[in-house]
Amino acid sequence: MKKYCFGIDVGGTSIKCGLFCVDGTLEEKWEIPTNTENQGAAILPDIAASIQAKMREKGIAKENVAGVGIGVPGPVNKDGEIPRAVNLNWGYKHISKEMEALTGLVAKAGNDANVAALGEAWKGGAAGASQVILATLGTGVGGGIIIDGKIVSGAHGAGGEIGHANMEPEEPESCNCGNHGCLEQMASATGIVRLARQALKESGQDSLLRKGEVSAKAVFDAYKEGDALADRVVERFAAYLGRALAIFACVVDPEVILLGGGVSRAGEPLVQAVQREYKKAAFSPCKDTPIKLAALGNDAGIYGAAKLVC
Repeated sequence: MKKYCFGIDVGGTSIKCGLFCVDGTLEEKWEIPTNTENQGAAILPDIAASIQAKMREKGIAKENVAGVGIGVPGPVNKDGEIPRAVNLNWGYKHISKEMEALTGLVAKAGNDANVAALGEAWKGGAAGASQVILATLGTGVGGGIIIDGKIVSGAHGAGGEIGHANMEPEEPESCNCGNHGCLEQMASATGIVRLARQALKESGQDSLLRKGEVSAKAVFDAYKEGDALADRVVERFAAYLGRALAIFACVVDPEVILLGGGVSRAGEPLVQAVQREYKKAAFSPCKDTPIKLAALGNDAGIYGAAKLVC
């Protein structure tokens, strides 16, 4: 039986790498820079060279490696192909095939948010669960759906893109995707700031949010202090996210819903606000589905990538 596997999480500025035992024990992690010059031509060769260097350093034979899993920012289909990855300057690329040619190891690839969900289901906040929804709340809203322990990538690699569910069809402003009224416009860190600025503009009410820079953290800090205007902003944010999660739950019927990303650092007050709104909208068999915080933080991607091949 093979003993090791590698999990790789490719970001726009750095690439996180992990050496794992196949049971999910993280032996070592490190990072290398992401070279996006020349249409990102060096990214996969750089990863391959780093893996091979680690194998030499640790005295690991190729025969003892189950493979390399890779998470990347973009829609990856079940065969490991991606039509485009803007953050990496990639056009079409067959990630799995190229990595196998570079390393001589089995390679599998997936969307980074989907892979993070797999990591959380394997060793994180949903450990042991087979049906999981992960919502990652950062600059945008990403997501991942796990059914029967496997990633739902979909026919076009767009499975789990919950941030682009249309929640406000009359929204005049455009989302980064080109549509109007996406969940991402209301439930991301930037979306929360947008909601807060709207509330400040529409109300003359005194608020802690008038005394400094408006950020998602500032909104939740004020909310925890009992600030009435911040309370309205969080309620509105939670209503959008809770309602969206209730819709997804009708399709997936998850054992657990996880919240990750930078906004999740708001902690239990965030969870409680979203859980309240989720319960209002959820189909009755799904109403008691727990909503929890993701547990692996920035390591979720490397765990999930490793699980692709372990």
